[in-house]
Amino acid sequence: MDCSNGYEAISNEFLVRRGNRDTRSNAIGVKEVRTWAQSLPRGASVIDLGCGSGFPLTVVLVEEGLQVFGVDASPTLVAAFQRNLPGTPVICESVLESSLFSRAFDAALSIGLVFLLKPDDQQLLLQRCSEILQPHGRLLFTSPARAGTWCDVMTGLESVSLGAGQYRAWLANSGFSVVNEYEDVGENHYFEAIKIH
Repeated sequence: MDCSNGYEAISNEFLVRRGNRDTRSNAIGVKEVRTWAQSLPRGASVIDLGCGSGFPLTVVLVEEGLQVFGVDASPTLVAAFQRNLPGTPVICESVLESSLFSRAFDAALSIGLVFLLKPDDQQLLLQRCSEILQPHGRLLFTSPARAGTWCDVMTGLESVSLGAGQYRAWLANSGFSVVNEYEDVGENHYFEAIKIH
């Protein structure tokens, strides 16, 4: 069974299109992740769920002086992460079954992953984020604000957004308060939340 949601099969294409040093400066999401990272205390611990090769987003966390940990289920992308960000801990596991380094974090990032999961697994991932975050921990993830189903551009597999209302409800049930929502130039919808209990 492929735990990488189809990304291991297209990992080489992903590395060419988005996952290398040359593609990162103008990459969609870099500005938003950098702004969020700058709002965290320097040295804060952050786990990047679905980190891929570390480019273009995980490297932003490192550059902002955060203590970063990565998790991705694609062996090829994790090997690229290790080359791109040597010394930054990463594990090759499904985010749903991972030990997540058996520790708590100050913040969690999940860009471009939630909607790749089945609806029940989306809820499970948000609950797991609550479980691994410290009190007042911060979460940033993306999923379309409108409910719908479509084929992922890269893998061709089904993607599902349950809509902003459902994500807000799940976040509230998992102890989060949504503090901001916004979209980037690629029309990716961001949910920024704080763990309140």
